[in-house]
Amino acid sequence: MSEGSVGDGVGDGVSENWRRAGWAGAAIGIVAAGAAAGVAIERLTVGRGMRVKARLALDAAGDYGSLRGAEGTTRAEDATELYYEVDELPADSRKENRGRLLRRKAAAAPTVVFCHGYCLSQDAWHFQRSALRGVVRAVYWDQRSHGRSARGLAQADGEPVTIEQLGRDLKAVIDAAAPEGPLVLVGHSMGGMTIMALAEQFPELVRDRVLGVALVGTSSGGLGEVTYGLPLPAAGLSAVRRVLPGVLKALGSQVELVEKGRRATADLFAGMIKRYSFGSRDVDPAVARFAERLIEATPIDVVAEFYPAFQIHDKSAALQRFADIPVTVIAGDHDMITPAAHSEAIKAELPAAELTVLESAGHLMMLEHPETVTGLLGDLLARTGAVAAATNVGGHGRSTAGNTAGTAASGTPGAAGTAGSTAQPGH
Repeated sequence: MSEGSVGDGVGDGVSENWRRAGWAGAAIGIVAAGAAAGVAIERLTVGRGMRVKARLALDAAGDYGSLRGAEGTTRAEDATELYYEVDELPADSRKENRGRLLRRKAAAAPTVVFCHGYCLSQDAWHFQRSALRGVVRAVYWDQRSHGRSARGLAQADGEPVTIEQLGRDLKAVIDAAAPEGPLVLVGHSMGGMTIMALAEQFPELVRDRVLGVALVGTSSGGLGEVTYGLPLPAAGLSAVRRVLPGVLKALGSQVELVEKGRRATADLFAGMIKRYSFGSRDVDPAVARFAERLIEATPIDVVAEFYPAFQIHDKSAALQRFADIPVTVIAGDHDMITPAAHSEAIKAELPAAELTVLESAGHLMMLEHPETVTGLLGDLLARTGAVAAATNVGGHGRSTAGNTAGTAASGTPGAAGTAGSTAQPGH
């Protein structure tokens, strides 16, 4: 597409704006794709070979993403194989919980279902998974075309990905991994949207089984207005929104070339990951590298398939399905992918929800501030009765420099008021 044809309707005097928008469009696509371009934050200070060795050392040093549970698979409506894992409770805990929950008309222990975000996998919940093992029964699953789940068969046939389809995928996982008993649903970013889509299409499931919901760094709509932290004029942003899906589609058709480019520019990629995933400067390098590995594992054609669905996502009405149950909303004040204003909009739709905006937190807040996020989830589990109020949420590692990520630390429900978060219960 020529520069002139793209500029139609924008005006003849904005060629400079269009050039800026073109660069911005490329940057946004790169952020979404996890590809490598943009501003090199940590470039050329040491030899490339040494940087490669450093990345390998970081990969070997951390055990992030190594936690595994009982494996299972189920089929989506289009026969796509969806992979999930279950962390079961010890036998004694199951008996105790079952006896307590019988008073709540529940014969089975509650299950917490974790839904990950775009370009991630179930392993993004590493710290929370470590903390909650032995405390609750939990299901972790990989969204279609992500992690260990298969590529979407409908997409292979040319059908676009929809958020509604992801909601039906979640229903298939619940039917297979938690067919009975109470549920607590936890979703980050795209995972939160997936939960909203589930509620929209299966309101009876929410009414009959869902005890509570946690929405982490997510949005109920309006993502087409996000600027990704780029200082764009209105005309430039409009142009980006118009051309970016086509740019991603073109990149998706050149998978081998783009993936080769990713590998060749890994240093730029690392800088972009740090900028758009985290809000603080002192993130443990091993955690930043873990985030990089998660994102770079998502092929560019998958990125291209999913991106358009976010631009038309609107589930504000579906939020009312959660009006009568405890809801925890968590946002990062430096999140440039789903800014805190989107969490505030969810709070406006659900006045009884508890909103917490974490200070110095980016989009991957569950990795950046694991103790606080896990503490907030522990609060929710206690409020729903999924765990006893005095239950100690297990050890979970720190992600800031000066602490060893993965080192056990005591966390209890009620940690929402700790440093690093600003609670806004009345916002």
